[in-house]
Amino acid sequence: MSRSWTTRERRPGEPEDAYVFATREEFQANVAAKGFLEWVEFLDYLQGTPVPDVPEGHDLLLEIDVGGAEQIKAGYPDDLYIFVDTPTRQEQEDRLRGRGDPEDKIRKRLEKADHERAWAEELGMHLVINDDLHRAVDEVERLIEDARRRLAGGS
Repeated sequence: MSRSWTTRERRPGEPEDAYVFATREEFQANVAAKGFLEWVEFLDYLQGTPVPDVPEGHDLLLEIDVGGAEQIKAGYPDDLYIFVDTPTRQEQEDRLRGRGDPEDKIRKRLEKADHERAWAEELGMHLVINDDLHRAVDEVERLIEDARRRLAGGS
């Protein structure tokens, strides 16, 4: 799994290694050095995926937003793209509040949520509803296995 960069502040209780927490200047220097596979301005901060070094025979799992997925899909249209969503916006609000996001961030994130889901559908991404973690993980694993067979020339 790739470790993204972000210019946002670390949330209360968030592990220090959850992201590479960078200043805007550090982030922009990495953009100039072509150090990101994709990057976007998300709400009021920057986030991006560093160019990966994937060993032969391994998968790369990226946890990115829809804008980043669109950038990558332009160069890798046959790869697997999955959009994971909450079952309801109320559930999403509860989760955001539970992780300590401030009210203004929660409001902005919820305003963007329906647009992102529609955008993911336009891009042909698979939709997984995270209403039960174990079931959602099983569904993602099944999608990955199906993609591996497809890319290997199987059915």
